[in-house]
Amino acid sequence: MSMVFKALSDPTRRRVLQLLRKGPMSAGDLSDQFDVSKPTMSAHFAVLKDADLVHAEKAGKSVIYHLKLSVLEDALLGFVDSFGGSGSTAPGKERA
Repeated sequence: MSMVFKALSDPTRRRVLQLLRKGPMSAGDLSDQFDVSKPTMSAHFAVLKDADLVHAEKAGKSVIYHLKLSVLEDALLGFVDSFGGSGSTAPGKERA
């Protein structure tokens, strides 16, 4: 789970994930959305892949990235559960 949160700690990587919510995109198309060098974007893609948040697929000379939403959902649910579960309320508080 720590790899996921490391990946999410950077605004550029969060924006990449937002873009991929609309559907798969090539590395070049994703890179065009940012004012950073291609090697910098490659490093961001590597962090996202290491966290298993994206899947990279070779298509000719291009690399197509796909969002792995289930991994993100699992990490976020695990995070919520670490604070007592998604159905719990704060101590001393009742549900309305």
